[in-house]
Amino acid sequence: MTPHPVHRLPPALENAVQRVKLAARAAVERTIESLGLASLASKDVFHRDSLLGAQYELNRKSAVFALAFNETFDQRVLREVAPSTSSEGAAGTSWDSMSLVEDHEVESQVLADRFGLEVAHDCEWELRELGAYMASVLAPLRHEQERNPLRPEIVGYALIRAVEAVSDRPELRKVLIAELGRSFGTLLRAAYGDIVADLRQSGVQPAGLSVRGTESRSAAGPLDGAASAASDFDSRYETSRRAGFGPSTHGGAPSQPGAAGAVDPRLMSLIRRIAFNQPAAAPGWHESGGGVLANLIHAHRDELRQAASGSLDHMVIDVIGALFDQILADPKVPPQMARLIARLQLPVLRTALGDPSFFSSRRHPVRRFVNRVASLGAAFDDFDGEAARRVLAKVRELVEEVVEGDFEQIALYEHKLSALEDFVAELGRNEAQEQGGAAELLGAKEDELRLRLLYAEQLKGVLGGLTAPEFVRDFVSRVWSQVLLKAAETGGPDGEPLRRLRGVGRELFMSVQPKTSPAQRKTFLAELPKLMKELGQGMDLIGWPEASRRAFFGQLLPAHAESLRAQPQRALDFNLLSRQVDGALQAPLPSRTDLAARALPVLSDAVDAPLPAFTAEEAKRVGLVDESAVDWNGKVDIDLGEEAAPEAAETAIEGLPAPTGPVEPSAGRQLADHVQIGCAYQLHIDDSWQKVRLVHVSPGRSFFVFNRGKRHKQAISLTQRMLVRLCETGRLRAYEQAYLLERATARARRQLASIGSSA
Repeated sequence: MTPHPVHRLPPALENAVQRVKLAARAAVERTIESLGLASLASKDVFHRDSLLGAQYELNRKSAVFALAFNETFDQRVLREVAPSTSSEGAAGTSWDSMSLVEDHEVESQVLADRFGLEVAHDCEWELRELGAYMASVLAPLRHEQERNPLRPEIVGYALIRAVEAVSDRPELRKVLIAELGRSFGTLLRAAYGDIVADLRQSGVQPAGLSVRGTESRSAAGPLDGAASAASDFDSRYETSRRAGFGPSTHGGAPSQPGAAGAVDPRLMSLIRRIAFNQPAAAPGWHESGGGVLANLIHAHRDELRQAASGSLDHMVIDVIGALFDQILADPKVPPQMARLIARLQLPVLRTALGDPSFFSSRRHPVRRFVNRVASLGAAFDDFDGEAARRVLAKVRELVEEVVEGDFEQIALYEHKLSALEDFVAELGRNEAQEQGGAAELLGAKEDELRLRLLYAEQLKGVLGGLTAPEFVRDFVSRVWSQVLLKAAETGGPDGEPLRRLRGVGRELFMSVQPKTSPAQRKTFLAELPKLMKELGQGMDLIGWPEASRRAFFGQLLPAHAESLRAQPQRALDFNLLSRQVDGALQAPLPSRTDLAARALPVLSDAVDAPLPAFTAEEAKRVGLVDESAVDWNGKVDIDLGEEAAPEAAETAIEGLPAPTGPVEPSAGRQLADHVQIGCAYQLHIDDSWQKVRLVHVSPGRSFFVFNRGKRHKQAISLTQRMLVRLCETGRLRAYEQAYLLERATARARRQLASIGSSA
C-alpha cells in the first residue's frame, strides 16, 4: 500500500524551517555587502568584474532568490519527512535510468553535499542535538529514525537552486555559491542552536538511541563468535529497552525519556561490549595499594576511533581517556573507590560522545554521580570501619547497576544518585544516633524552634490588622509567644501560669492604646509597675537577652506616655479591641502534630529566636560547640596546595564547550549553604586543623553533626549560626577544593597543553 503523502509539517518543524529561511535571507544581505568589499580589495580586473556582477544580480534579484530557496527547501523537507517506500529506494539507486537532465541534478547534489560537509564540520555539536530532537518531532510521521530533514546538504541544495534562479552565467553562479556558502555557514550554526532552544522550550524531549538489526543475518555475511554474540545481545537489549524494561537481573532502572544524545550504533555496540567485558569490582577488594588501574579507553583507543564517525568523536575519546588518567591517579580518591569509578569509564565516554552538556554543565547528572562517589570516598581515612564498608558496598552495588543497566539514559544516573543520597543520609543519621542520641535530641530541639516560629506566625497574622505600634505587635507575636509556649510546657495547657501570662500579653497590647477617661488613666498608672514586673518574669522564663530587653523598654515607655496624652477614644472601641486581642491569645497553642502541615524555616537572620536551652549533660553528649569556646581573634591558616588555584574549578579544554553554572563553594559564607552529608571538611577547633565528616543535618538545617577520629569517633554538633560564623572566619573549609572531575579537567588540560607544545 502506498503511504499517504505529507502535506503539512508538524508545528515544531514548521518553526524550525522558518528559522532556516530567515537565516538564508540574512545571508543574502551579508553576501551583498561582502561582495562589494571584496571587489574593492581585488587587484584582478576580471575577478573584480565577476564580484561586481554577482553583487548586482543578487541585489537586484534578492526576492527571486528568497522565493526559489523557500520553494525548493519546502519541497525537500516534505520529501525527507514522507514515509519511504521500497520503490522509491530502488529508483533512487538506478543510475542507468538517469537522463541527461538528471546529470545536472547530480552536479547540483554534489555541490550541495560539499556545502553540507563544510558546514557540518563547524556545527557538529548543534547537529547532534538537533538530530535527536528531530527524531522525536517526526516520530508520529514515521516509525524509523531517519536523518535530520534540516541537515546542511538539504539547505545547500536549496541554496544551489536559488543561485541558479538569480543568474544563468556560470562565472557569476560560482562566485555567488562561494560567497553565500561562507555567509550562510556562519548563520546556519546559530540557526541550529536557536531551533534546539525553541524545541527544548516547547517541551520536546530528544529521542534516545535505537539500534536497528538486519532482517537476515546471513545476508550480512558471516560473523565471528564475539561479533555474533554482541549482535545477539544488541538485539535482545534493544527489544527490552523499547518495551520499557531495563535489564532487571542487574537491578537496572526502566528506560525513560532523556537519552544522552545519539551515538553511532556501531560505536555504541563496541562501548557496551567493552563495558560488560571489563572485570567486575570484587566485593572483597580492600587493598590499599592495588597497583595501577587500567584505563580502558586508552587500551581500546584504536577500536573506538575506528568505530567513531568523525574527528569530534576522536577528540572526545582522547579527552575522556586523559580525564580518567587523572581520575584514577587522584591522590584524594582512595584506591577502593577509584576501582569503582574505573568501572564507569565506558558509561562516561558514551555520555560525553552524545551529550555536549556533559562538558558544559556542572550540574550534569553523570558528573554529579561521579563527583559524589569520589567525595564520599575522600571522607574516609580507611575502610576498616563499619560505616566505610557500608558506603563502599552501596557504591559498588549502584555502579554495577549503571554498568550493566541502560546507561544511555540520563534518568538512570539521576535515579542512582538519589538512591545514594538517601542511603548516605540514613547511614549518617544512624551514626549520629549511636553517639549519644544526637539525631533524636537535636530533632526535638529543632521541633521546639519550629513551634516557636509557627505560633509567632499565627499571632502575627491575627494581630497584624489591629491598631498598635509596630514594635508591640512584633513583641507579642515573636517574643511573648515563646513565653506562652514555655508556660504551657512547664504548667500544662490549662495551668495557671499560662492563663496569667496570656492576660499579661493582653494588658501589654492595651497599655499603649489611647485611654477612654481620666479614671482609666489613673488605673493604668497604678497597675503599670505590676505589668512591668510580670513582663520581666516572662522574659526571664525564656532567657531573653538583656540588650534586647533594654531596646524594647526604651520604646515601650515613650509609647505609654503618648497613650496618656492622646485624644480619648470611645469605650466601645477600646473594649472591642481588648476582646480581639484576648481572642488571639486564648486560641489553642500549636502542637508538634501541626508541624507536619507547615514547612517553616527554623533559623534566619530576621528571626531573633534564642536557641533552645541545652543542659550541660545534653551539650556534652552531642558535642555541641559553644561560641565562647572558640578563639575568634586567633589566626588560622591552612596549606591548600595546588588545588587553591581558581582554574581548578573554572578550567575548560580547548575545542569543547566551556563549563557553565555556579562553582561549588569550598570556603566562605556560601559554604554553609552547600555542606553535604558524607563529605569531609577541615575544621579549626582546639587550636588545630582536623578532618571531620558531616554525618547528619536536622530536617530544618538548624543543627549539623560532624564526626572526627578514626577508631574512637567523637561527635561535633554545630548550630546553623555557629556553622555560618566558622565558614565566614575561614575556620571551616571543604576538604576538596574542587570536585573530582574539575580537578581532573584542570590536570588533563595542562597535560594536553604540554603535549601540544612539545609536538
